[in-house]
Amino acid sequence: MDRSILRFRHRLLAWLHRSRSVPILNVRRFRYKEIKRATSGFNRVVYSNSRSSAYNAKFQDGRVALVKELRSLSDNGFITEVQLLGRLHHRHLLTLRGFSTGHKRLLVFDEIGHGSLRDHLNDPLRTPLSWRLRLQIAAGVAAALEYLLLFTNPPMCHVSISSSTIILDENFTAKISDIGFHCTPANISDCPDASNSDDFKDQKCGNLIYQLGALILELVTGQSSDGTSTDLINWIEGTNFAMSMNKMIDPDLGNSFDYKDARNLLSVAKLCIKSREKPRFSIPQIFRYLQSKVYAPSC
Repeated sequence: MDRSILRFRHRLLAWLHRSRSVPILNVRRFRYKEIKRATSGFNRVVYSNSRSSAYNAKFQDGRVALVKELRSLSDNGFITEVQLLGRLHHRHLLTLRGFSTGHKRLLVFDEIGHGSLRDHLNDPLRTPLSWRLRLQIAAGVAAALEYLLLFTNPPMCHVSISSSTIILDENFTAKISDIGFHCTPANISDCPDASNSDDFKDQKCGNLIYQLGALILELVTGQSSDGTSTDLINWIEGTNFAMSMNKMIDPDLGNSFDYKDARNLLSVAKLCIKSREKPRFSIPQIFRYLQSKVYAPSC
C-alpha cells in the first residue's frame, strides 16, 4: 500500500479513536508542541514526584496554566483519567481544561495566578501571607478533601497535599493540584484493597489527615515540610513541642495573629500527624474546626 495512504489511514484511525474515547465537553485537546513551547521545553518545574511532574505554562494568548505530565499510565488509563478528572468541580480543586497524548501524557489545568503555596512561604521577596489567609488556605484544602472523600465515584486513589502541590489563584484561593483516580506502580501503596471498606477508609483517611497536618504545620511555621521533613515532623512529635511552640511560629506573621489560636492550630497539626495509622477524627470535623477559625471575630 502507498505510504501516503498508510499515513492517512493511521491519522484517520487516530482521529476516530480520539473522537470516540473522549466524550468530554469543555476539555480541549492541545498539541504537544504548543504545550512544550508554553512550558519552555518543560523547564518551568513547579513540583515533581514519582507519579507526575507539574510545570508552569504560559500560552500565546497570555493564559498562565499548570501542566502536569503523568507517568506509568497506559493510553486507555490516561483517557479514563481525563474523563474522570473532567467531572470534578470544586472551588478548591484545579479544573481540568485540556490534555495532550503526544510524546507525553499531559494535562492542562486552570490558570494558576499566584503560583504555589511553597513559593509564598519560601520567597523572602514576596509579601508574607496573612494569618487569616493561611487559615482560609487550610480550610479550603480540608473542604476539597471532604469533597474528594465523600462525593467522588470511583474514589480517588492518589491525593498529594503539600505547599508545593497547593496552587493559589489570582484571588489567593487554594487549589489542590495533585490528584488521580488510577493506581500505578508509583502509587500502588496508596491503593488498599477496596473490598475491605473499613481498612480502605482508615488507611486513606489516615494518610490524608497526616498530609493535612503537615500542611497546617507549614502554614503556621512558614517552613517547608512536604510531609517528609524529618526536622519539622520530629519536632512536632517530640517531648519539647509544647515548650518551643512560640519559637516555631513564622516570624513573618509579626503581631497579626492570636497566639492562642496559633498554639491550638499547632496542636491540631500534631494530632493529625499522629493519626496516620488510626484516624482519631474525620476530615469533615477538621474542616468545621478550621472554618470556625476563619470566621472568628479575632481573625
